[in-house]
Formats: sequence, C-alpha cells, structure tokens
Amino acid sequence: MKYTDLKVLIVDDNSKNIQIIGNILLEEQVQIAYATEGSKALELAYTTNFDLILLDIMMPLMDGYEVCRKLRLQPSTAKTPIIFITAKTDSESIVKGFECGANDYLTKPFNSAELLARVKTHLDLFLKQKQLDELNRDLEKKVFERTRQLEAANRQLLSLEKAKSEFLSIISHELRSPLNALIGLTSLLDQTELSEEQRGYMQSLGQTSNRLARFSEMALLITSLQTKDQAVDFYEVLVKVLVEVAVEGLTFQIKEKMINIEQHIEDEHLLVFVDAYLIRKCISILIENAVYMLPEGGKVSIKAYRAKDKKVCIQVSDNGEGFSPYVLEVLNDFFLTGNMISNETVGLSLAAVKLIMDAHGGEITVDNMPEGGAKVCLFFEPVKWTNSPLHI
Repeated sequence: MKYTDLKVLIVDDNSKNIQIIGNILLEEQVQIAYATEGSKALELAYTTNFDLILLDIMMPLMDGYEVCRKLRLQPSTAKTPIIFITAKTDSESIVKGFECGANDYLTKPFNSAELLARVKTHLDLFLKQKQLDELNRDLEKKVFERTRQLEAANRQLLSLEKAKSEFLSIISHELRSPLNALIGLTSLLDQTELSEEQRGYMQSLGQTSNRLARFSEMALLITSLQTKDQAVDFYEVLVKVLVEVAVEGLTFQIKEKMINIEQHIEDEHLLVFVDAYLIRKCISILIENAVYMLPEGGKVSIKAYRAKDKKVCIQVSDNGEGFSPYVLEVLNDFFLTGNMISNETVGLSLAAVKLIMDAHGGEITVDNMPEGGAKVCLFFEPVKWTNSPLHI
C-alpha cells in the first residue's frame, strides 16, 4: 500500500530523535511534520489532519500523557492513531499510556524494522477505518434518500387511494337516488297492462337497475371498509338467526327463480362473535351469487357446523355447474393472499366478503362439491354459549 498522501506528526523534545525517526519513515514516502514541545504539537494536530502521531512521553512543560489526553478530547483528533515512543519501559508507564488513549507503545531504543511495522499497521488500520466511515456515510445518505423517496411514494399512494375512495363514494351516492327512482318506476309499471314484449323490456330494465343498485351498495361498503369508516361492532350472535335473516332478505330473488333453499344448522345454540350486519351481508352475498348463477328450480344449501379444528363454519353451496379450474384457482388465491388477478372473476361482492372476513380475523375457502356444484365456507373462532344478550 502506498502512503504518499499520508501525514505523520513526530513529537519529541530531542531533535536528534526526530531526525532518526524521520529518516526511517522516508522509505514509505509519507509527509512528515514535527514538534519539539507539547503545545506546538497540539497546535499542529488541531489544524492539520494527521493520519498518525508518534509521541514522546518525557518532555518539558507538557508531557506526552497530557498531550495525548488533550488530543482525545478534540473531535478532529479523537480517532487519530497515536504511538508512544519512549524510554519509559515500566509496566505502570505503559498502562498509563494506554489509559490516556494511545493505540500502541514502543520503547527506546527501538528497531527500525519494528518501528516501520508498527507505523504501517496503524496507518493501514486508520485508512481502512476511514474508508469504512466513508462507506457508512454514503450508505446513510442512500438510505436517507431511499427512505425519502419511499415516504413520498407512500404519500402519493395514500393520496391516490383517498381520491379513489372518494370517487367511488361520490359515484355510489350519485347513482343511488336515480336508481331508487328507476326501480320504483319499473315496479309501478310492472303492475300496469303491458304487452308481452313490453313486459320483457321492463323485467330486463328492472334487473339491470337492481344490479346497478347492488353495485353501488358494494362500492360504498368496500370504500367504507378500506377507509375504516365502517365501524365493526362485535357481539355474540346466533348463527341460526344470521342465516334466517339473510335468507329472508332475498325472498324476492329466491321466489322469482323458484330456488329451493335448504338450511341445516348443526346446533341452534351455535354462536359467533361478529358484527351481525356485516356477516349477514357476507351470507347474503354468497346466497345471492348462488341464486344468480343457478337456473330456475336450482337448490342452495346453507349449513352451519363446527369444523374439525373447532371453528364455526357457515357453508353456502349449490347444485349448479360449480367453479371452473381457473376461477377456483383465482378465488382461492384471492381469499388467501388478497391478490386480485382478475377483477371480473372476483367481483365487487366477493371483494367485500374478503374485506369483511379480514376485519373479523376469519377465513374463506372455495371448492367444488363431489356431487357437483360449488361451495363457499366462512370460518370463525368458536364462542361458548352464554346468557348474555344477543344482537342481530
């Protein structure tokens, strides 16, 4: 390693010693400065960035120990390597030298090869430490800059997410009033005398209006869940009541397609600790999706039971065609990871189910039935039967 740019300060009250040490160090082509007294040594050290200081101990006015202590108190020289070169060979003096902050201790008379070896070692160590400090500073700058960029990106994402949520909320609110009026009008016209063709148009219009209304409702629900505006109030609730109320709310759709609904509740005292409104919404969505996909006269089965792991399972199944392998893969991945590969496959309603179940710490699985048809299972932590008030 070349030491051409390195600076070494020699401090000794004996100019002959300075000359001897200087001649030895000339082999390494280092830049040499010297001082014959402590105060001058401090003055030079404070104004010049030396890479090594060779310091005698026995000097008049200010000895080497005091010089060393003062150097260690100054930030600019606190880490500069210091080697004591002295005739004091007793262990007490050596220990005192290290206690003052010296890095090494060399006794006079010294061997020139040993002096060079000590000097090279400490210069190499000091250089490596400086390089390491520089790398750390560069790394800190990069980390700071990267953190600043990530924080800016995060703020932008939050802003975009807020804008998206506000947009969905506005669209849903703006759709609600005209849709309610349209649904009411189609319902009213359906009671008048219409030709078969007109009645077909009215039914199509009514179905489209209802679908848009459900879209608006789901968009609002998803927005409120994502922004945490939707409060989640947990109570002990009977599963039997949750299912019954969900089915009752879909009476019109069920009758319209003549769907056969079967309910199998393993235990009428089966409880879950949930937000009744949100879980009813989950069950309603699953039943409604099944009804929508089934032909007239199809069957939907709702079961509630304790699974093998003691969790409460609410299962909604049908006797339709079941999920295709692709849809099954997409849905299972979405319910497990939240990764929405296909918006069309998952849909707003199932996205809402995922958010609701996440808020409850629950799980969702989808599968095809061995005998045909699809099933979706909602899993909840079990609750022991109590006499506390139940909310629905």
